[in-house]
Amino acid sequence: MRVQSIAAAAVALLSPQSHAARPEGLPERPILEPSPYHAGQALPVSPPRDDDRFCHVRAGCHPRDDAAPRILKAFEVCNDGGTVVLDQVYWIGSPLDLTFLKHVDVVITGEVHFDDTDVYYWADHSFKYPYQNTSAFWQIGGEDVNIYGDLSNDQSLIDGHGQAYWKEIETNTTLRRPLLFVFEGLEGGSMSNLRMRNPPFWFNLIANSTDIIVSNMDLEAVATDGVKIANSDGWDTYRSNRVVIQDSVINNTDDCVSFKPNSTNVVVQGLVCHGSHGISIGSLGQYKGLTDIVENLHIYNISMSNASDGARIKVWPGIETDFQDNLNGGGGLGWVRNVTYDLFHHENNDRAITITQCYGQKNQTLCNEFPANLTIEDITMKNMWGTTSGAYDPRAGTLVCSADDRCSNIRVENVTVTVPSGESPVYDCLHVDESLLDLTCVAPVIDRDTSQG
Repeated sequence: MRVQSIAAAAVALLSPQSHAARPEGLPERPILEPSPYHAGQALPVSPPRDDDRFCHVRAGCHPRDDAAPRILKAFEVCNDGGTVVLDQVYWIGSPLDLTFLKHVDVVITGEVHFDDTDVYYWADHSFKYPYQNTSAFWQIGGEDVNIYGDLSNDQSLIDGHGQAYWKEIETNTTLRRPLLFVFEGLEGGSMSNLRMRNPPFWFNLIANSTDIIVSNMDLEAVATDGVKIANSDGWDTYRSNRVVIQDSVINNTDDCVSFKPNSTNVVVQGLVCHGSHGISIGSLGQYKGLTDIVENLHIYNISMSNASDGARIKVWPGIETDFQDNLNGGGGLGWVRNVTYDLFHHENNDRAITITQCYGQKNQTLCNEFPANLTIEDITMKNMWGTTSGAYDPRAGTLVCSADDRCSNIRVENVTVTVPSGESPVYDCLHVDESLLDLTCVAPVIDRDTSQG
């Protein structure tokens, strides 16, 4: 009898608490509309969830891994029409594969924390992706998934506790650090009204997915005790089509948004970015013989401050090169095409505009000897204003391609960015049609470093 009672108790603890009616105080799913731009066509309709299928995940007593089994069970029970509710404080210490979902909502009004007591456990047990040695604590995919919180409370939090990882890579630069959140193979979905803090690596990756909207997010990476934050990209898109990222605030130290290979029909609008590396296309052309395509992007109404770059396109050279211990490459194929940056406010950014085909290589002469195999064409950057930092004053940016036939139809219009000295700002230009640039070009400084992340 005692064995049976213990087993019954274990099942009860694992099973989510079900509700026959909507739990009191639970926020309604936000109505999200791309505005003012959309990604080419209307988002698919996400039908209402069942009124009597709510799976409430109870926090357990284990201090560092009480949540993963319960969360998995909740998704199994409430999949295909239900709503999973995370309104307590949860610690996750084992990976969660949630790529089987269909027609389910996730409400996070509590806190989700990922255990940081053993960074090497996650290096071994996280979900691995071939691109740039990335991995993830958990991955969510399937069809029609909406994840949302409530920014009016003090929770609705996903925390990666990145400090321990940033500290460890001071002595082990090859440590594989998990991404905080991954949409993997999701067809139709949304994320909104959440706080994200301190990812060990990037905050978000949208991979192999279509018809995604992200809105009203609050992202921040903060280190203590002199530790340096590493690779804290806000959002990266990869092999994904029709994505909208909008109306959010990001405080980080790497790309605010980065369009990785085969990102198409993506809109980024209404973002406030602090301390980043810009709204970046790339890096592209990293893997020899592979074709990277990025096209049909619209970046609109961005406020960027204290960043290394603002509007940025970064392409590897046409030859493999060494860059970092776990990030090398070059020689890839493909193109960047049909991209618009419009309404872009700069405040103390080192460069307002950066175009380079020498990413990952500090030797510009070598890049000219081995031009990029990936072309850049039909680019418009317009309506930019504000200030750069004094890092390169009076230079305010760089538009440098590796050969005359690698870039075409790059246009810059109505750029009134100033430099601190009060001098007339100038831009390094090479292998671009200067007649299409509404700015003052000068010969580039050959050792100018545009190779950093």
